[in-house]
Amino acid sequence: MLITPLLSCALTNAYANGFSPSFSHKLDVQIRYDDRSNRPSREQYRLRYYPSIALSPSLSVHSFIVTGEDFSSSHNTFGSDTTDYLYPRRLYVRHKNDFGKTEVGVIPTYKGRVSSTGLSKDGWITGVRHVRQLKNDTAIEIVVGQLVNAQANEAFNIGEEDDYFEIEYSAKMGQRHSYEASFEKMLNGTFVRAEYRFRINDEDTAFVELVQRTDESAAKFVVGTSGELATGVLNTSYPIEYFAYYSYIDSRFGERAELIEDFLGTGHGGSLEFSGVLSKKHDVEWFVRTDVVESVSRLLAGIKLSFEG
Repeated sequence: MLITPLLSCALTNAYANGFSPSFSHKLDVQIRYDDRSNRPSREQYRLRYYPSIALSPSLSVHSFIVTGEDFSSSHNTFGSDTTDYLYPRRLYVRHKNDFGKTEVGVIPTYKGRVSSTGLSKDGWITGVRHVRQLKNDTAIEIVVGQLVNAQANEAFNIGEEDDYFEIEYSAKMGQRHSYEASFEKMLNGTFVRAEYRFRINDEDTAFVELVQRTDESAAKFVVGTSGELATGVLNTSYPIEYFAYYSYIDSRFGERAELIEDFLGTGHGGSLEFSGVLSKKHDVEWFVRTDVVESVSRLLAGIKLSFEG
């Protein structure tokens, strides 16, 4: 295993230089109201816990424990005796240097920001990710491992998944333009993904994303914008963040569509979300979101709290 020599080498160097391991953690709590047109409304909660240990300046161990039952679901429902889930979904070693980073184990589905066409940020991949920083604000990412659309309690069932491969190139062009292009092989399908982002001004960004399934001639398309609105409250400026997009998912796209955040269905759809700060001191935010996909609509509203230590 790659983990053992990586840990041994880094720990030897750290202890030789007098570095003491340190523990840190973060807890996110969300409570929301979920009202969908095709089922009864429900009140839900989500806990996300991120513990980590820094073993040296360059080496750390990370885990992720969260509520929810499956890959793209991380909420439990109040009052239900059968949805009281809390499972670890990740455990991995991260090594960082001036040229990038390497992650080994049950790793996150992303290297940084999560795209609308990306896999759920609460999911997992069993394998290795290497991100290499190149010149002129460019980077290349390679992920080799296994992935399965499974229940959360099976996240550590190694060897029972489909092969996963991803190679991505990303670049920034000045302060306003950026793009990504990648090839993915997962869940018995092959995909080409492209994303372009344009910074309209200091507050707003427009984006276009496309994932083309090459073996079925099916695609997912997303176009939208995100940013910040300045509103006046009691003669003071109160910023409200927004996120809006239109999407289309072909019905032949396959299981990959179900691995995005809060999947509603295939076809034409749209989403609009607003959020703001309730308390900076206690790191509390509110949010309201509405989604529509074909004949299904949904309203989400709630609050989020964060604790760090």
